[in-house]
Amino acid sequence: MAATPSTPLLKDELDIVIPTIRNLDFLEMWRPFFQPYHLIIVQDGDPSKTIKVPEGFDYELYNRNDINRILGPKASCISFKDSACRCFGYMVSKKKYIYTIDDDCFVAKDPSGKDINALEQHIKNLLCPSTPHFFNTLYDPYREGADFVRGYPFSMREGAPTAVSHGLWLNIPDYDAPTQLVKPHERNTRYVDAVLTIPKGTLFPMCGMNLAFDRDLIGPAMYFGLMGDGQPIGRYDDMWAGWCTKVICDHLGLGIKTGLPYIWHSKASNPFVNLKKEYNGIFWQEEIIPFFQAATLPKECKTVQQCYLELAKQVKEKLSKIDPYFTKLGDAMVTWIEAWDELNPTGENLAKLSIADGPSKTKK
Repeated sequence: MAATPSTPLLKDELDIVIPTIRNLDFLEMWRPFFQPYHLIIVQDGDPSKTIKVPEGFDYELYNRNDINRILGPKASCISFKDSACRCFGYMVSKKKYIYTIDDDCFVAKDPSGKDINALEQHIKNLLCPSTPHFFNTLYDPYREGADFVRGYPFSMREGAPTAVSHGLWLNIPDYDAPTQLVKPHERNTRYVDAVLTIPKGTLFPMCGMNLAFDRDLIGPAMYFGLMGDGQPIGRYDDMWAGWCTKVICDHLGLGIKTGLPYIWHSKASNPFVNLKKEYNGIFWQEEIIPFFQAATLPKECKTVQQCYLELAKQVKEKLSKIDPYFTKLGDAMVTWIEAWDELNPTGENLAKLSIADGPSKTKK
């Protein structure tokens, strides 16, 4: 007699967000892990193109026409012809948790040859605390087989709520264009069986292709900026979101984990195309990083929205000298929060919400 399958973790509390310009055949290999969950597909590029989704998945699909219809003038804050458009999916979700993955990310295998359920590991990361205030040399003390080491203060062992789980990649590493050009054949074959909390006060380059987060804790900070069509920069969307998110998590006492799970990144993007997109960012980041390292938020900022609007103000004040783009970006950050609050009202605003604006395509 076959065993009754267990209910997938957070089945009704998590959405999977996928940005794409192509048919989603890659979902077939993820079917054992993704099929129980609801998908939000954000179609980039030409909205008249039909995106095919394998049978049996529960999904809603939004294209640029849907984004424009739902957000109206505020749609200007959502990037076009760039995977940064995925953050629209974060905004329209009504679930507590989000997992986002790129369509060139396949199921990886652990060293024993077993398929890795990346989503399950992300959920485990999010459901147990982080240790941002004191580093544990055995990495995540809440994992089975690990604990707090000698000398770890007992008063800090409850940890902090985990807002973000940042996964990694086997095969094609997430390199910038200059590194791609110098090391065109390099592949990541190292499977490191570890999850660690990024310490408070330390920034990191967040990659959006294998990422999960608690939407209730940090969702409004997960804005992937203005990238792609008509913008002077690309491929910094996830990193911008990561820098903003880290500053806000540090301020609010939240944690971010990185490490497991791995996915198999199947395809290297063109380094020459990437260089054109990254060119300005490679220079600008030498000033952007010190800005975020020095950024402080007043104690009056107690919600993610308040923190994010304060950061937007500081971006305009301190980064606009680099390029006028940052004035535009600061304004878009404000627009993003306004749009987020319109689609995610609380309290008295809840009664005012009327969404006749659904996706262009849904499938149960």
